[in-house]
Amino acid sequence: MDTATPAPLRSAARRTARRIEDRTPADRDRAIDGLRALALLAVPTGHWLLGGFTLDAGGALHNASPLTAFGLLAPASWVLQMLGIFFLVGGHASVLSYGRALGRGTSTGTWLRGRLVRLGRPVVGVTAVWATLLLLLYGLGVPEATLRTGATLVIQPLWFVAVYAGTTALTPYCVRAARRLGAWAAAPLAVAVAGVDFLRYGPFADAMPSWLSLLNLLPGWLFAYQLGVCWGERRLGRRTAGALLLGGAALFAALLLFFHYPASMVGVPGQDRTNSHPPSLLVLALAAAQSGAAVLLRDRLARLLRRPALWAPVVVVNLSAMTILCWHQTAMLTAAVPASFLGPVPGLTVAPDTVGWLLARLAWLPVFAAVLLLIARTTRRFEAPWTGVTRARRTAAALLAAGFAAFALGLA
Repeated sequence: MDTATPAPLRSAARRTARRIEDRTPADRDRAIDGLRALALLAVPTGHWLLGGFTLDAGGALHNASPLTAFGLLAPASWVLQMLGIFFLVGGHASVLSYGRALGRGTSTGTWLRGRLVRLGRPVVGVTAVWATLLLLLYGLGVPEATLRTGATLVIQPLWFVAVYAGTTALTPYCVRAARRLGAWAAAPLAVAVAGVDFLRYGPFADAMPSWLSLLNLLPGWLFAYQLGVCWGERRLGRRTAGALLLGGAALFAALLLFFHYPASMVGVPGQDRTNSHPPSLLVLALAAAQSGAAVLLRDRLARLLRRPALWAPVVVVNLSAMTILCWHQTAMLTAAVPASFLGPVPGLTVAPDTVGWLLARLAWLPVFAAVLLLIARTTRRFEAPWTGVTRARRTAAALLAAGFAAFALGLA
């Protein structure tokens, strides 16, 4: 018998899991929800584990990365970089939602507007709240450098929302491409990224403009989304999935060993090349391998999630997807900013360059998760329709959000 958790809590957890199980439609695709939850949880885990702070002489926090001192941690970023899975699942879900909408007589514009509004509400919510927090924290004596560090961290994950909105807008075209070409529809996107990488890293690199890498932004993330659309259209089967897994893994290894791509899937301070901002061909290789594995493991994952105890957390995570994405950095800052007034705190305000820091940061992860749960109890309302919110309040929220974005991007 497990004595670590009190019996009343275990009983309540079982009742909740059973209630969620009873309310789940029989035709719910549990594997897709499970993959989405896995990709979602990888985002805060990666940011919390691979992001640190240093404390300057004035007591201000500055961003730092343990990857600068511990290059051997780079393989951890291969596991935690699961945006390929997220875009794959997003494409799969979008094509099914789009098909249902057209079947009901809903226009493409109306469907797209609804999807974009769902993405935008939580983003406006978190940035508007943080605009207010900046003023409050500044009044309480928090250094401006700390506030800029915090603002950068909060807005950092939100680039994903903009890119995801762009790929969602292309869903009708992705559907046409999938029906005509099958999984091969994603191939031109990979070729485009490879071409840009050749220009910016090859023999002509010195003559290329700095903005050239931005050309990879859309095709780089649209690649996995297009595969997801093909999957939803039943144009991506197990044989193709196996080819994606093996081919993606082989290309990933070749790019690392022979073409000297950076090993880390996230940016490392001091390095002149990055894989993810915007995505390089290495990101697409990883996404291809992840996508192939996801398709091959779908049935097994669906069977596993028939267990109510495993299915319940998946449902909770999916219902709070945007809340997790928008507020997980705030959870870390909730611990780090007060700690900055106390001086060096292991795993929090000490430079991430020792094994001791790594061990201390692992101990902090449950604290960050608990704080995120507390924050989510209030902020999850931003994901729901803003019924009853006056136009004046919506305008005020939008202005606050714009002000925060300007501050975070260094424009104010």
